[in-house]
Amino acid sequence: MKLSLGTRLSLSYLAVILICMGIVIPIAWLAVERLYLNAQRENLSAQAQLVAAALEGEASEVTSSDPYTQASNVLPGIHTRVIDPLGAVVIDLTAPEGPGGSSGLALPQLAQNTLGVVTPEELVSRPEIDQARQGKTATEIRRVDVAGGRRVLYAAAPVLSGDGYVLQIVYLATPLPETQWSAFPIAVRWQFIGAILASILVSGVAGLLLSRRISHPLEKMAGAARAVAAGDLGQTLPEDPKITELAMLGRALNQMTASLRRSDQAKTAFISDVSHELRTPLTVIKGTIETLQDGALDDLAGREPLLASMNKETDRLITLVNDLLVLTRADAGALNLQFVQADLEELARSRCKHFERAAWQRQVSLRTVTNPQPAGLDSYFVLADPDRIAQVLDNLLDNAIRYSPPGGEVTVTLTREAGEIACSVADTGPGIPAEHLPFIFERFYRADQARRRGEGGSGLGLSIVRGLVSAHDGRTAACSVEGQGTMVSFWLPAADTEM
Repeated sequence: MKLSLGTRLSLSYLAVILICMGIVIPIAWLAVERLYLNAQRENLSAQAQLVAAALEGEASEVTSSDPYTQASNVLPGIHTRVIDPLGAVVIDLTAPEGPGGSSGLALPQLAQNTLGVVTPEELVSRPEIDQARQGKTATEIRRVDVAGGRRVLYAAAPVLSGDGYVLQIVYLATPLPETQWSAFPIAVRWQFIGAILASILVSGVAGLLLSRRISHPLEKMAGAARAVAAGDLGQTLPEDPKITELAMLGRALNQMTASLRRSDQAKTAFISDVSHELRTPLTVIKGTIETLQDGALDDLAGREPLLASMNKETDRLITLVNDLLVLTRADAGALNLQFVQADLEELARSRCKHFERAAWQRQVSLRTVTNPQPAGLDSYFVLADPDRIAQVLDNLLDNAIRYSPPGGEVTVTLTREAGEIACSVADTGPGIPAEHLPFIFERFYRADQARRRGEGGSGLGLSIVRGLVSAHDGRTAACSVEGQGTMVSFWLPAADTEM
């Protein structure tokens, strides 16, 4: 049977309370009983010691007028006298040896056995008496049949002579109350049961409130999660500050929904941008085809520009599709990189040479700068796929050249930094506004929408740079100052140059 979280928590809380009560109550009962018995032992021992102390001055002066009753003389020195009717007895160990015969001692009822009398042998064999004969005060608890089967506490204290010999033993007995459940009156039993039921009720109510305090926010979170799963990404959950875990969960779910909203917005923007990028060249191609069909195909002088325009737009489509394919493979980790030790300096110089004509057409100069390296290192080797790193450099150089004004300069700088090789491509163009800089690596993002499309940019170049560098366990960054230019940098792990 499926139960709600609140019900499960309430039942679990109640079960824990009942188990704890079942363990704690007997332990507490035994502990209280032990404390009570220890207190009774100490009290009765103290009384026996007081009586023994009072008798120590007269123990050695036994006369016929002493109030001792010689109940038996079977064993030498066994004499008793009743101190009080509850069972206080003084056993005299100094009396002379008498005639044989095994009569019993007429002790008070609490000190008797089942037969009503105690033989001297039985008396001296009792543990507390044996301890007292050795000069130690001792106590013992036994059940006495003649006392109705009740527990009786005994205390035996020695009466010492001046030279430390045991002359007499003070023997006290007192009945103990029964502590079993059946010994309590009915009214007390009902009061105890009522207290237990009240505790269970209070515990159950507290557990219910606590479970609701936990389950209610979780139910709201579950409802919000279902709404998000159904497509409603506008859900916002309260972050309960009183329960740390619930606050963390609420914050995580809010971050998740915010991330999903951003992803959904990015997906929508991506589809919109791709559609727009495809629409423009397809429209040009379609218009060109229609123009050719309307008779321009027979115009040898006029069809060449039309075919050149269609070819240009076709190349643009192919480039866009290839760029999207690279990004898709990078996201899926399916670029199939061929890692080798590549000289990043040589690669940078070769790509700069490749772009010399494009730079010359825009009257932009290209140069490569290598910063001094630590002693013993004279190369810029990285473990990378040369073709993909060449693609990274091509995208960065293409952007830098297109944005640099006539007479501007594009600089490629290589630096070794703590186990990494840094490569920076800087231009002297108009720069990027600070509010746009954090987003330039996003797909289809354009800081200047009209200019980028007019120059043929798709907005995917820097996204490809970031994807390819990340696939090499590298990182990217950009900095820019309006009116002074932009510098885009990437870092790759340095390779061991020892072959």
